Amino acid sequence: MKNIVIGAGPAGRVGSIELGKLKEESILIEKKHVAGTCLNEGCMVICALTDVARHIEEQKKYQNYGYIKGDIELDYKLLCDKIKETQQKLRYIEQKECEDLGIEVIFGEAEINGDMVSVNGESFQYKNLMISTGAKPFIPNIKGSEYAYIHSDLLNFKEIPPKVNIVGGGMIACEIGNILSTFGSEVNIFARSTFLKELDPSIKDYVVNNLLKNIKVYENTCVSEITKNTLISDKGEFEGISFICTGRVPNSDIAKDIVDINPDGSIKVDEQMRTNVSNIYAAGDVTGGNMFTPVARTEGITAARNMAGFSQKVDIKYIPESISLNMPVSFVKRNSNSETETIQIPGFAGPGAFWNVLNGDTGRTKIDINKEDKKVENVYSISPSSVNDVAYMTMLMSLNMDKDAFKNFLEIHPDSAAVSIMMKYMI
Repeated sequence: MKNIVIGAGPAGRVGSIELGKLKEESILIEKKHVAGTCLNEGCMVICALTDVARHIEEQKKYQNYGYIKGDIELDYKLLCDKIKETQQKLRYIEQKECEDLGIEVIFGEAEINGDMVSVNGESFQYKNLMISTGAKPFIPNIKGSEYAYIHSDLLNFKEIPPKVNIVGGGMIACEIGNILSTFGSEVNIFARSTFLKELDPSIKDYVVNNLLKNIKVYENTCVSEITKNTLISDKGEFEGISFICTGRVPNSDIAKDIVDINPDGSIKVDEQMRTNVSNIYAAGDVTGGNMFTPVARTEGITAARNMAGFSQKVDIKYIPESISLNMPVSFVKRNSNSETETIQIPGFAGPGAFWNVLNGDTGRTKIDINKEDKKVENVYSISPSSVNDVAYMTMLMSLNMDKDAFKNFLEIHPDSAAVSIMMKYMI
């Protein structure tokens, strides 16, 4: 009998690699593409498109300064073709990485029958099973929702749509809106409640007013109907195609009659990623909670080590997050109710920000410090280097270190200059 992993996204693929490193015989079954939503539909696609959006935005800025002349013409179809070409290369690399460790990779739709997994007409008895089947877009009950697009459709357009309406108030809606707006679409975003409620209100206001200047955001809005070329809401009727970006739900149907399922449809697991069945584990988005690639990888490795007989628990204290815009917005929150003092820092003329000084658009950082123990509570940063800056700050929080621990921190200039400035403001 072998270990079987169903789903080759970040949790399953990295989990199978861990099993291979531990010399455990394993089979990895994938329905469609290695690397899951992240590479094929989600964050890597958003990052690739945002890279080009940032280039266009930079070009406009340099043209305004006068030392670069000439316009950029975007061939969107060719851009999408090049993303797909890159995806194919990465899939090959990631599949080979598994196979080089002795992992057997099988493509097909798996089915669990007792202690057996069937795929392509063949059945395998498993020693241990990891279910890492990810999640899918949640489609709300809106009349005409079948006419709307989802994030995975971004690479199928031949040209940029002139008018776009986006249903959803979270990070995915924000990122897609920014990309299409930068590429030339007229974009409206419709949030059922508060837009970007993950963010501190002052940081959200900066994003809306400074980074999404060409996007109209409608909060507390009810969308009642979608047609091929219109969206109807309680704020009026709007022309254009529609995207639905209203979150994701776990792909747990494969396990619904086999293991315990939570009310939200996610697979119920303990800290070792074990289900109520002793030799069945689950990891990644299918377990609900924080649906982020680094979390999925950690859960996949944890499940794999327990499958191999090494006792380990998931121990993630704080999760840094980022919104991929033309200037990235990154944050980490402790989510305590402690009384804090706030430090507001203007943007930094550090990595990637030098030319932003001329127009004053260098971003903003907000840090909340616990008044009692002087430890960092929350960090919000808008700057070209915010992704790395907040990662450093998350480590500071995870190690439970107070701000004075960084008195002797010596940065690599300019790459970690922003982090150094943050900490020196705090001391």
